[in-house]
Amino acid sequence: MSIIEHEHGKSTGFLKKTPLWVQIFIGLVLGAIAGLAFPDFAKELAPIGNAFIKAIKMIVIPLVFSAVSLGIYTMGSNLKELGRLGAIAFVWFYVATGIAIALGITLNEIFHPAAGIQLQKTGNIPANLSTSINWVNFFLDIIPANAVDAMANQKIIPTLFFAVCFGVALSKAGDTGKNVVKILEGVLAAMFKLTQGIVNTAPLAVFALIGWVIATQGYTLLLAMAKLIGVMYIGLGCMAVVFLIVVKLMGFNPIDILKKVMEPLLLAFSTASSEVTLPVHMKILESTGIPNKVVSFVLPLGYSFNLDGAAFGQAMYTCFLAEAYGINLTLPAMLTILITALIANKGTANVPGASLVVMAVLLTSLGLPVEAIAIIAGIDRFGDMGRTTINVFGNTVAALALWKWGGKGISDVTAATETA
Repeated sequence: MSIIEHEHGKSTGFLKKTPLWVQIFIGLVLGAIAGLAFPDFAKELAPIGNAFIKAIKMIVIPLVFSAVSLGIYTMGSNLKELGRLGAIAFVWFYVATGIAIALGITLNEIFHPAAGIQLQKTGNIPANLSTSINWVNFFLDIIPANAVDAMANQKIIPTLFFAVCFGVALSKAGDTGKNVVKILEGVLAAMFKLTQGIVNTAPLAVFALIGWVIATQGYTLLLAMAKLIGVMYIGLGCMAVVFLIVVKLMGFNPIDILKKVMEPLLLAFSTASSEVTLPVHMKILESTGIPNKVVSFVLPLGYSFNLDGAAFGQAMYTCFLAEAYGINLTLPAMLTILITALIANKGTANVPGASLVVMAVLLTSLGLPVEAIAIIAGIDRFGDMGRTTINVFGNTVAALALWKWGGKGISDVTAATETA
């Protein structure tokens, strides 16, 4: 998924026939031109972008709380219904996503694509991101003394912790808890509509914010963004190699598996949409001998909860922006990125503009201005194609892993036994 455009998300109005990512890219180009050619004018555009950012901040807490609570509730319910297979799936999803996030942080530490950029901080660095590590305080800060106060002050990590606990409690509450679930579903549905409306104004916001940034930063930022995309594809290549090694360790021929799923991989790369690959992806995996019951469970769930490429990109973007704003990524800062991205990704997977929301959550957790999203929004489509391909390949590996470790005893008449 694009950082701005959800796989379902299209802009509306007189530009509805133009994909949103194209409109955003046009906004980026026009903003860069305005910043370079008319810097005095571009410096006055900031309020337009700031209005968009305030709207994003407005929706983050209610959207994240309802989405994460319902996501954890769904996962808890599936664990009860699917037993060992479900448990293995969710462990795999978290481990794979954690590795992807860690890789994104590591590559930033190696290549430092933001070197040379000096953006002005407008937020405050949270106390738990100090240069020394007090592990007791670090983990105690995760638990909110007052959940309402944490939400009111946009304390992201305590809010996520409470949402996770609340979701787990709902999954244990039985029929009584379903009334609360319906309320949360209503809140989330309303937030979907509101989010989509805000996201549709992104092209104008990107034009304004990029124009303002370029007017104050010049060419340095453009060169750094090009380096960022290059480093991102190095990381995506590393992830592909790791997945192939895992396939080999499971006893499968990685080259054969790669050939079999080449069609959905190419489709994912060309469309930057993993969802359009789902039917052909399921058919191909079933043709390898994986039972339909396993495939039909893993892929739809994985396309919502196992977005390894997206998580990798969010980690890289966050580290890039943190360094651009002069934040030294200490171990506590890296742990904050890891924990926040790991939780937020699982809860907001089906939210329109999900990556935008996750980025807002990550930037807020580091005390960075949310308007920094605009810096990478215009170039995101170029990285999105590769990340979506890794999302699809990662779910291929997840299906193979669950079949080997949790589904070998499962068979059904719909499972094909022929090889593709």
